Amino acid sequence: MSTPPLTDCVKANIEAYFNDLDGTEPANMHDMLTRAVEKPLLEVVMARAQQNQSRAAQWLGLNRNTLRKKLLEHGLLDG
Repeated sequence: MSTPPLTDCVKANIEAYFNDLDGTEPANMHDMLTRAVEKPLLEVVMARAQQNQSRAAQWLGLNRNTLRKKLLEHGLLDG
């Protein structure tokens, strides 16, 4: 059995989020979703890159300083 595409998983979870709101208006969804996806993405990429920030930044298409800033924001790096 194959895993559903990432976009299908995201869509299903967003639909579930709206269902859980039960008619309440959502707020700041873009920021919430970005933060929810960004941290696990950084965790997995850093692990796969064996904590090499330059390699991880290259894989992510980010400047190394931007990656470092994001790692700090998510508490994935000691200040």
